[in-house]
Amino acid sequence: MKKMAVVIGLLILAGGCESLRFAPSEGQKQNAWLHSRTTMMTAEAAEDENASRELQALTGLGELQSRAFVSYFGLPKEFPQAETAEEILAESNFGLARSALAQSGERPDAWQLADSTLELAIGVAALAGGVCGTRATRFLKQARVKSKALKEIIEGNELFKRANEQQAVAFKEAQKNQSSTTRQLVAQVKTG
Repeated sequence: MKKMAVVIGLLILAGGCESLRFAPSEGQKQNAWLHSRTTMMTAEAAEDENASRELQALTGLGELQSRAFVSYFGLPKEFPQAETAEEILAESNFGLARSALAQSGERPDAWQLADSTLELAIGVAALAGGVCGTRATRFLKQARVKSKALKEIIEGNELFKRANEQQAVAFKEAQKNQSSTTRQLVAQVKTG
């Protein structure tokens, strides 16, 4: 049981949060739906204006692809005004697009993820009960305390290096005997 918990914890810390994303926000859902309306209008305009076959095919494909985004993100609770090109081109929709773009790059913090995972594991172990459940709960609580301590140490070290640039070289020299696994883990923790 202990080995399994350690492996899970290391995978979370070593894997980082790059592959994890937050659920789509209301603004992202609105943006996806607005994109679908934009591409639909663009495809219709290309057809109405007798654009080249290639442009009609491109806009038609864009409209089809856009439907996949809406399906993936889900429908918004409130739909932006998008009945006409003027409504779609409103400055508020440009702001919505910029906001959705910024949100799309956000990732969960590795420390929050690790703490939440340990909290969930503690709850599951407590539900399991018995001697094994009690031991697992104790082990996981200790792992959570150690994870918090590691975070504090790394953050403190980074603060020290920034505040004492002359000693940063000596600090790094003192850390040179760390194993490659430790160096890799610390580097991943620092980049989140």
